[in-house]
Amino acid sequence: MATLKSLLFSLIELAKRWPGLIAAFGFISGVASYFLVERKESLAQVIAIVMLVSWVFLVLENWLRESFKNRFGLNIPPALMHYVTQLVHQESLFFALPFFLAVTTWNHTQAGFTGLLVLCALISVIDPLYYKQLAPRRSLFVIFHALALFAVLLVALPILLQLTTGQSLAIALIVSLLFSLPSLVKFVVNGQWWRRPVMVLMLSALAAGLWQVPSLVPPAALRLTEFNLVQQVDREQRTHSIHIDRLDVESLKRDGIYAWTAIRAPRGLQEKIHHIWMHNGKQVDRITLNIEGGSEQGYRAWTQKLNFPKDPIGKWQVKVVTDSGQLIGIKRFTVEASINEQESLFERLKPPFIQERVEDQQNNKDPDNTQQPENTEGRESLYERLAPQFIQGMSESQNDPEESESIQELENTEIQENTEEQENDAREPQVPEELTNTDGQDIPEEQN
Repeated sequence: MATLKSLLFSLIELAKRWPGLIAAFGFISGVASYFLVERKESLAQVIAIVMLVSWVFLVLENWLRESFKNRFGLNIPPALMHYVTQLVHQESLFFALPFFLAVTTWNHTQAGFTGLLVLCALISVIDPLYYKQLAPRRSLFVIFHALALFAVLLVALPILLQLTTGQSLAIALIVSLLFSLPSLVKFVVNGQWWRRPVMVLMLSALAAGLWQVPSLVPPAALRLTEFNLVQQVDREQRTHSIHIDRLDVESLKRDGIYAWTAIRAPRGLQEKIHHIWMHNGKQVDRITLNIEGGSEQGYRAWTQKLNFPKDPIGKWQVKVVTDSGQLIGIKRFTVEASINEQESLFERLKPPFIQERVEDQQNNKDPDNTQQPENTEGRESLYERLAPQFIQGMSESQNDPEESESIQELENTEIQENTEEQENDAREPQVPEELTNTDGQDIPEEQN
């Protein structure tokens, strides 16, 4: 017993002398847990169980302290419990944070939720903020406590029980709310009894808000390893053409467009995934895929949309969402009345600084001058060097082998005078190679 007491007091003194050690341990162990889960899924359950057990310890803190005192005659100092609470918060946040950082769609409002987790993680490792600013404010501390538990549950539940994202979200909201109630025991200050029910109502309102707007919460257990919008898919080879973000009406109605996705899950995927098509902010279609199975690189699935409004011109979005409404990823493309396909490809491939220089030269050009800019050939030559195979693929015609060989030789020679003829002699588009090591279950195509 004396040895146990000595060990406890030694740990307390060490934590007081080197408070940064707790923060460093929480950060390193949390990030290490993420990489262990990614590389070896058998460790995922062990790590998730450790996280949840630590939270059970916090919930039963008062009961455990009394039992420990009655059983061993040892009173655990409050300072030690404060350090343990901080350590659990750090472990939970830094364990869950890498999962959310990997799946967050940063051009969506769910970036705010992940940003809040980043802020909470920083507060947990900065002692002056944690003990002097957060801890004295009981209402903020309870919300902080509930948010940390909510984040770790969103990651741990799918790993432990292989629940869907919708089931995990519902259970995480309920459990985090219930587990936060013991923290309200000391919430009555200066006889203000009304503060406790107000805090319960506040937590309930936050939980209800997240349940009504699930797209704010990233699905921590799912990650898009590939998301492309393409117009050609080789169904036998499981490959596709290059990603597009601009196309004309004629091409859209003739070939349609595919949404190609590959989704990664730590311990397998059993979800209904929806491809939601939106035109100028309004939903026009919703295509559902039932995905089950396991894979290292992701579960490949694609849908093809062939039916479009009479006037499809405008801004389009394709959202990949779960059955509960949580956003996995989003892509945007624009439909125009007519478009130069080679110019469009050049705009996607060239570096931004080149584009700025070309735009500046165009702005400084005399409006009455109908001559072509002097650097037109240089611009087209740069385009050829960036993606010669794609330039050749954007042409409608196909040349014979002798013409193909002559075009390949032009890639390493000086600029030729007649650039338009070279572009018209291009051959059929080449299909990029498929993602390597993608041995997941291929989902049959859905058309609409």
